[in-house]
Amino acid sequence: MAFADKIFREYDIRGVFDADYTADFANVLARVLADRLHATVMKPSGQRLRFAVGRDARPSGEDLSRRFRNTLLEQGVDVLDLGIVPTPLVYFSTIHFSPDAAISITGSHNPSEYNGFKICIGTPTLHGKQIQELKAACKELVANPPKASFFVPGALTPTDAVSAYLADVRARISVSRKLTVVVDAGNGTGGVVGPKLLELLGCDVIPIHCELDGRFPNHHPDPTVLENLKDLQAAVREHGADVGIAYDGDADRIGVVDETGRPIYGDELMVLFSREILARKPGAKIISEVKCSTRLYQDIAKRGGRPIMWKTGHSLIKAKMKEEKAELAGEMSGHMFFADRYYGYDDAIYASARLLEILGNARQPLSQLLSDLPACVSTPELRVDCPDEIKFEVVRRASELLADRFATIQLDGVRIETADGWGLIRASNTQPVVVMRFEAQTPARLKELQSTVESAFEAARRAVEAAR
Repeated sequence: MAFADKIFREYDIRGVFDADYTADFANVLARVLADRLHATVMKPSGQRLRFAVGRDARPSGEDLSRRFRNTLLEQGVDVLDLGIVPTPLVYFSTIHFSPDAAISITGSHNPSEYNGFKICIGTPTLHGKQIQELKAACKELVANPPKASFFVPGALTPTDAVSAYLADVRARISVSRKLTVVVDAGNGTGGVVGPKLLELLGCDVIPIHCELDGRFPNHHPDPTVLENLKDLQAAVREHGADVGIAYDGDADRIGVVDETGRPIYGDELMVLFSREILARKPGAKIISEVKCSTRLYQDIAKRGGRPIMWKTGHSLIKAKMKEEKAELAGEMSGHMFFADRYYGYDDAIYASARLLEILGNARQPLSQLLSDLPACVSTPELRVDCPDEIKFEVVRRASELLADRFATIQLDGVRIETADGWGLIRASNTQPVVVMRFEAQTPARLKELQSTVESAFEAARRAVEAAR
């Protein structure tokens, strides 16, 4: 088995290495992408196709990257070898070095046994139908192996994206006072760049878990899970830091705790970012997703912005941003996308710099910057195990049950809307889980909404399992 169908997800390719796919898949995918580029990209005479390749530090990454690069080279494609870098630096490379395509070989926020592929053709990230087209092409290649090709081998060029990225972001950001920042990279690739950038911006940086180790020995590299923020919270309190910043495994998700150690959810960060942008650009469009607080959408509108609710997923958000010409987008998961003063892709390291710029100018602690938001109670993202094979059908059936009783938004899963709260259930596109989130004006109402949605989920799951 080279690969299972389920690794082809909504906005990337991802699965458990040596279970859902083998190392040979990297050769198959590289050949499919090389063939696609040769068929679709017209180069001036004498110019060759160029492909930027970066990876994270997971144990499987070295072999996958080597196989992917070597197949590209055999197919006459020049390779810019970025080495171990955050995914945002792979995106940055598509702009700074202008390759024809780029790939980040990463399992993102998933456990260490996962790995995957985030693919750009030009600057856009492939998603949806494009990923399914890759699946079909990969299956065809496995079923009908191609004859040997006779390209002149491509050239492999080690390429320093880190220095170029640091210089670019440093020129865009100014932090007006010295801040003390704890950075927890979760032993992921954010440690390669994040602390360096914040030091260049004049901050006192206290790094924890910034050594590269793709086994993630200290904690799981997902800052949306509160358990994974404990070390960061403790270090912020111990050092009296102004803020704590966490990155996920490939540094496209940001987590934040304030000076007291309280986690700042992704939609609360969006409030801070949107307020700063709207003060300069009244009427700006700002996109967020179905898991985000009603308070965010209301705050954007109150300050003259145009809030847009959209589907979860980094590729989907980026495409929607381009369509709407939005200045900012963000997700509860910590993906933050700035078109304002930046390139429009999700970059947790850049987002952390923007946060420090805001905090430096505010002259008050982070805990006070959101004190004027209406009071509410809410949950973080709640993840319930549910097999990939049934999760979408379970959510569909739960949606039918809930739509009979509530006003709903069925943009991505189902979000029930009431006068005093809301609840969401949707299937994750990256893990075998169903994601829920709830918000209400009182703890009792929150508990009631959560119980209602969870009961619908359990009923739907029993029905799906009984029908199998």
